[in-house]
Amino acid sequence: MQEELRHREEELRYNVKKGKVTFEHEYAMLHKKLSRSLLLYVFRAPILTVFSAPVVYLMIIPAVLLDLGVTIYQTICFPIYGIPKVIRNEHIVLDRHYLKYLNFIERMNCDYCSYFNGLASYTTEIAARSEQYWCPIKHASGKAQRHSAITNFSITEMLRLTATNSGK
Repeated sequence: MQEELRHREEELRYNVKKGKVTFEHEYAMLHKKLSRSLLLYVFRAPILTVFSAPVVYLMIIPAVLLDLGVTIYQTICFPIYGIPKVIRNEHIVLDRHYLKYLNFIERMNCDYCSYFNGLASYTTEIAARSEQYWCPIKHASGKAQRHSAITNFSITEMLRLTATNSGK
């Protein structure tokens, strides 16, 4: 994967230093040329998209509360249970705003979606590790959403959990 990333850096002529993406001058100028003006972007947007935007942007409130809640949960509980903590910045990565061909709203939207998708990944991983600890039994129907810890569920863990919980 690292090799593929290096190949893409060469191909697209960018570097990542201290978490910041910088493009070679030629590509940076191309980005600027491809960018759409903010005014044109807004005026060409479908009217229902414009009217629905406040609903979309207000979702940041429950998202931040979820982020705060699951972070506090794993900070307090995971050490008690001996569960390795999920590293937040491996899931929530806000880097698309470095693409200079995006106007302000496009950059904000890209970071907004990156945050939400990263938060979903972060929350899912915390839930997966919690489920693995508390209830390591695979869903019999196979229809449930799979997460990273599903392959770690086993009969041995189920028996350990049953024995632990029956002694309470």
